[in-house]
Amino acid sequence: AAGIPAWIPDNGYRQRDPRYAGQALHLNKPDPLWDKRPKPRASKLYTPADFHFDPERKTCVCPAGKSLYGNGSHCLIKGQRAIKFQGAMRDCLACLQRAKCLRNPEKTAARQVAFFLPRVQREDDVLEQMRQRIDSPPGREMIGRRFATVEPVFGNLRYNKRLDRFTLRGRERVDGQWRLYCLTHNIEKLATHGAWQ
Repeated sequence: AAGIPAWIPDNGYRQRDPRYAGQALHLNKPDPLWDKRPKPRASKLYTPADFHFDPERKTCVCPAGKSLYGNGSHCLIKGQRAIKFQGAMRDCLACLQRAKCLRNPEKTAARQVAFFLPRVQREDDVLEQMRQRIDSPPGREMIGRRFATVEPVFGNLRYNKRLDRFTLRGRERVDGQWRLYCLTHNIEKLATHGAWQ
């Protein structure tokens, strides 16, 4: 509405960009900002990935090989369509894998699981429009320029200047703290890479 040409990458843009196809090779390298290696699963319980969901037939089979029955085919979970399943009492109560399937096996009778359905693209879907814009050649060029312009600044402020969180509250105070750190960054650039050098 303000006429600002927005370019906002989504969380999955690197998976769609062929330039990042080999990034998995760098996951085990040490990183000064954060560890990118996959974190071990805290819980040993079965996740929806352990269940076999057939989106065509709308069926679900648990890790023990029992079929679950549909418990809701048109559900909305955080705005996304999903389909729910629940185990039959006769199967779940007698199952030997209850401890791996339920958080509280002594209180919960049967396991429930939900699977998200693919998003239906609508003409007014602004997220899909932005994905198409980011995946276009100008969008990929813009992303490439970010790594040479603003991303080093964020890395310097976060790692070298230790600005990993704002310590003040309120828009004006946070804005003041941000400007102070940016001023420090710019003074440092002038001191080390000034025009006189």
